[in-house]
Amino acid sequence: MDTQTAYYLVAGALILIGLMGTVLPVLPGLPLMFGGMLLAAWAGDFTRIGGGTLTVLGLLVLVSIAVDVLASVVGAKRVGASNKALFGAGLGGLIGIFFGIPGLLAGPFLGAAAGEMADGREWRAASKVGLGTWVGLALGAALKLALAFTMLGVFAVALWWD
Repeated sequence: MDTQTAYYLVAGALILIGLMGTVLPVLPGLPLMFGGMLLAAWAGDFTRIGGGTLTVLGLLVLVSIAVDVLASVVGAKRVGASNKALFGAGLGGLIGIFFGIPGLLAGPFLGAAAGEMADGREWRAASKVGLGTWVGLALGAALKLALAFTMLGVFAVALWWD
């Protein structure tokens, strides 16, 4: 197998792993996809995938990162979360990263609920805020999946369009 074929195989693997990462929160999905697409562009000497396409793909990755960061906060805000709950949701999401999928699912919920309780709300109201946070996270995952397929479409059009 020649070197260029090996690069394309690694690029394809990164794209597939990245696509899985859009639904498995442990993996940085869209950044991995972008890395695979960049490697494929490089392996092809940027003849089919050029700077313009890579810029669009990079912007989509930046949007996905913003979606990741804001998803739980927006969900919490929609159910009337306090500033402490918003902080708790963000902190819970960051801490949750270290506990795998259960931590990523429960962290923002628990962080928002804890922040709301620290703000003086009783546990039922705090749970509502935690649930709103979780719904925001689920919507964020759906948006990231849509962005991933958009990236695949942009990449495919650039690759095969003459």
